[in-house]
Amino acid sequence: QVQLVESGGGLVQAGGSLRLSCAASGDIFSINAMGWYRQAPGKQRELVARITSGCSPNYAESVKGRFTISRDNAKNTVYLQMNSLKPEDTAVYYCNADIRGWNTPRADYWGQGTQVTVSS
Repeated sequence: QVQLVESGGGLVQAGGSLRLSCAASGDIFSINAMGWYRQAPGKQRELVARITSGCSPNYAESVKGRFTISRDNAKNTVYLQMNSLKPEDTAVYYCNADIRGWNTPRADYWGQGTQVTVSS
């Protein structure tokens, strides 16, 4: 009953920017933390950025200073502004949310993933 829908991925040259969005919909009473993860070919999924319900952000060291996570609680949406992109940022990016529903218990939800490709 809860779905996360991502948008904003694509192909960009090194040094460029992309803005990812992920909107949660369905049976939502409250959303705790939201975050972005990524998985590059042959690598494990890793945390990129996380933001609490109070809008306190955390970032992976590799993206600190380049990426900015934000959220719009009224829209149940989390964003990831990615600047100064590097080829090593190439990965499938997944949004994540810890959601408590009106009729469902708290659970961890994932988006379908969106491809980000940074060319050199």
